[in-house]
Amino acid sequence: MKWNQLTDVNQLTDILKNSHVKAQVIFKHSTRCSISSVALNRFKNVDNPDNIDFYLLDLIEHRSLSNTVADVFKVHHESPQVLMIVNNDCIYDESHLSISIKDLFEQVQA
Repeated sequence: MKWNQLTDVNQLTDILKNSHVKAQVIFKHSTRCSISSVALNRFKNVDNPDNIDFYLLDLIEHRSLSNTVADVFKVHHESPQVLMIVNNDCIYDESHLSISIKDLFEQVQA
């Protein structure tokens, strides 16, 4: 998996704009949490599909940005957490060990 690093609040504008063209996925990762590492590892050997952009947000380094993401997409903050954004809406939101690549990819097919 190739991740775009989400480090600046201004990137959210691009994510919202691009969500009208293809799905945008944000993975909120805590570098201090073993469950977050396990969830992130599930993406390790997965090829990036052409119809999804992937963003990795280190919420330890960028906690305020993580809070902004929760506010913008109207989700309760979790860690780890994955959000899928399509047409400006969060259509998929999972956390911890419920994060499933298969479920995530199925959302794009729906």
